[in-house]
Amino acid sequence: MNMRTMTRTGGRAARRALRSAPNFEMLPGLTRGIPLCEVMDGSQIDRIDSASMDILENVGVQFRDAIALEDWKKAGAKVEGELVYLDRGLVRELIATIPSTFTYHARDPNKNVRLGGRHSIFVPMTGAPFLRDLDDVRRNPTLDDLAMFHKLSHMLPAMHSSAHHIVEPYDHPISQRHLRITYSSMKHSDKTFMGMTTSPRNAEDVIEMCAILFGEDFIEDHPVTTGNCNGNSPLVWDETMLGAMRAFSRRNQPVLCSPFVLGGANTPASVPATVAQLNAEALSALAYTQVIRKGAPAIYGHYLSTVSMKSGAPMAGTPEISLMNFMIGQMARFYDVPWRTSNTLGGAKTFDAQAGYESATTLQAVLHSGANYIWHSAGWNEAGMHCSTAKFIVDAEQCAMAYRMAEGPQWDDFDQALAAIPEVGPGGHYLGHPHTQDNFQTAFFMPEMFDNNSIEQWVAEGGVEITERALKHARKLLAEYQEPTLDVAKNEALLDYIARREREIPAADELNQTY
Repeated sequence: MNMRTMTRTGGRAARRALRSAPNFEMLPGLTRGIPLCEVMDGSQIDRIDSASMDILENVGVQFRDAIALEDWKKAGAKVEGELVYLDRGLVRELIATIPSTFTYHARDPNKNVRLGGRHSIFVPMTGAPFLRDLDDVRRNPTLDDLAMFHKLSHMLPAMHSSAHHIVEPYDHPISQRHLRITYSSMKHSDKTFMGMTTSPRNAEDVIEMCAILFGEDFIEDHPVTTGNCNGNSPLVWDETMLGAMRAFSRRNQPVLCSPFVLGGANTPASVPATVAQLNAEALSALAYTQVIRKGAPAIYGHYLSTVSMKSGAPMAGTPEISLMNFMIGQMARFYDVPWRTSNTLGGAKTFDAQAGYESATTLQAVLHSGANYIWHSAGWNEAGMHCSTAKFIVDAEQCAMAYRMAEGPQWDDFDQALAAIPEVGPGGHYLGHPHTQDNFQTAFFMPEMFDNNSIEQWVAEGGVEITERALKHARKLLAEYQEPTLDVAKNEALLDYIARREREIPAADELNQTY
């Protein structure tokens, strides 16, 4: 073997070894390269828009907040009691100032991500009152459990955010919990994160902690976190959510304006009519963000489920949810604003086939609908009542697979790959060809969590099913976790802030509305 062959072979072997090593590097934000699924034509988009504007003008939206009502009066809206009637011209004028795209700035600048247009990010689930832990036991979560999920989020390449309260830490008082949740998001990952909006004062604490981490001046024109404000369908925004919205929008931080839709329960039992109501609710909140601060980033949001008419329970993975995602995507693009949806949702009680089918159905619809802020992308099960550690791992890999699909076909090595065909010729195989050896790990996605071996090999290796494989992988990741270094002075300042606020806020089992 001559020196040139040795060098080339050694280089190829080194590249193969590098590709087979664990890779925790975050995928860049997704830039979609596949067509969108658009189920409405232009006239149908106009029908939804017109119906929504009629709702805003003639039915009105209830803003249960004195400050918001005064703001709307000053903005020129018709206000009667708590009902705000929004002229369509005013709504269009306000939402026109929402940025169509913006960049989230992470603690590690290499993990900044673009949002809006063709740009999307995957964000883990949040808000679970229970978890299924590393032993697949369903129980109440703790701060340590929350830290575990933040560490996993940091290490899973397809997750672009550490979110916030992935699980509720029951070992800390509700009134002070937001401080520790925010610190955990900041400390255990250097990706972007979400901020708690459980009360206006809590939201203000989050923004102050962001100012400590990134700098007061920096956050004035750099989005670093995300607030979520849920509406009470039908057609109500309450004092808690509106106060939190003001805390974020005043400081130029993005807010998800999210009607909480249970199709057939708090909306009409009709897909188009549900979308018309949801659209009106979202537009009313999006418009209010611009009353608060013109040009502040805001995201058209929703939590979307249909309701079982047999039990009243929310369902996941139904055809109507997919159709509504396609339609909402079209409406958000019609108004040229970024939009959020929910991903990999499951109603199953364990990580079983039902959970897989529901999640896969939702994931495919979400990708083809063109969603930007793809929330609840890992762990969601039992209608959000628990975060499954096993499902968290597999969902994240599913997102990585969906990411690859949504990028579209890669043409970079088309000519080189074609050149292999005459070299192999009829009846040959490509397994040993240099092009295959150089590209086999990047040409086709090879899942770690799915077992594609023969039944004989699977049995010989212990017959391990996917839940056990995923939990084993989670333990491996946690054993290899390395905390991203947080500046010592900033860390001390954050801890000092938390300590001061915990002295000021009574340790009560209620939301912090006052302190």
